[in-house]
Amino acid sequence: MLKKRIIAKLEIKNDNLVKGINLEGLRVLGKPEYFAENYYNFGVDELIYQDVVASLYGKNALYETINKTSKKIFIPLTVGGGIRNLNEIYKILKAGADKVSINSQAIKNPQILYDAIKIFGKSTIVVNIEVIKKNNEYFCYYNNGRTLSNLKAKDWISQLQKIGVGEIILIFVDYDGTGKGFDLEFIKKIKKNIKMPLVISGGA
Repeated sequence: MLKKRIIAKLEIKNDNLVKGINLEGLRVLGKPEYFAENYYNFGVDELIYQDVVASLYGKNALYETINKTSKKIFIPLTVGGGIRNLNEIYKILKAGADKVSINSQAIKNPQILYDAIKIFGKSTIVVNIEVIKKNNEYFCYYNNGRTLSNLKAKDWISQLQKIGVGEIILIFVDYDGTGKGFDLEFIKKIKKNIKMPLVISGGA
């Protein structure tokens, strides 16, 4: 039997940990580094920091938070939100992250993934996929679930495997924050074709 990995995903807005439903209605909970340390002490396997307004504002502002967190936790830390170029990836990794997660820019310009893998290595590059079901088909969104792309999720996953990214984080936007469980229907559809690490988020 495969061992389950428990990953705590912390959504951050303006240096505060927030909690939303369907990636909307964000309620402030406190400082993310405090919660990150608690989750680490509870024994989680990994942490994910996601700046939920970074793509909207055109920048990732988590460098100080990453630096504070990396000094107190000793498990893998993935950081995403608003990553537009290789220099921003470098700065996030230098601040103390182990991996970066890209969504909006990967959809707009997949070349960034090829370039990032070449420079930083595939194990460092993660793609975040925000999925919403429409007319019985699963589509990819970006800008924290606000903008519909023309990509079907299964096709994008197939393309990402060919590009060679290290990992995929699959977020079910309709399930996010509801506590009603994951969208097992879609997971069953794609699991036979997934040959890379897949992290499921939304509904736990």
